[in-house]
Amino acid sequence: MFSIIQAAGWPIWPLIASSILALALIIERFISLKTSKIAPPLLLEEVLRVSRTSVPTPDVVTQLEQNSALGEVLASGLRTLNSNPRCSEDELRSHMEGSGRLVAHRLERYLSALGTIASAAPLMGLFGTVVGMIEIFGAQAPAGGSGGGNPAQLAHGISVALYNTAFGLIVAIPALIFWRYFRARVDEYLLTLELATERLAHHLVTLRKK
Repeated sequence: MFSIIQAAGWPIWPLIASSILALALIIERFISLKTSKIAPPLLLEEVLRVSRTSVPTPDVVTQLEQNSALGEVLASGLRTLNSNPRCSEDELRSHMEGSGRLVAHRLERYLSALGTIASAAPLMGLFGTVVGMIEIFGAQAPAGGSGGGNPAQLAHGISVALYNTAFGLIVAIPALIFWRYFRARVDEYLLTLELATERLAHHLVTLRKK
């Protein structure tokens, strides 16, 4: 492996750094975007059951907020009613939507960086290819009027060009795949949060009218 890095020359080092960063981001997103941390399947039904007759106490709301991202959004609606039982339906929805935007921002964290790596890696590989081509042409320049090129420098230039092109694609393809995967996963979570918010808001408005 080290011999390949040596053959690829100095332009491969930015690609290696990008690959390490991309791997770290992918692992972090896999850990952070677990369903249990974002939207536990039975959480909404549990909240509706607990608040069937009255709004839960602040202690229960705090526990809900710490449960997951969905719990944080739902808790914002319950806390609004606890602090201001006479708040309007628009105010209730506004507080829940504000909490939802904060959660959405956290869910999308680092996705832009991963997408940037997916876009930039082929360009960095192309840069390494250009550097290799420059070395190739340099190897073909006449030396001392002999008219012959330097075979060793020619081979090194070809290695730089090919290895950097390949490594750029090796970094970019997985980064792009995982970026699209996480993007779709976040969109699915956001839809789940939106539907749950709408359902709880309707439930709380109905509860307050009783």
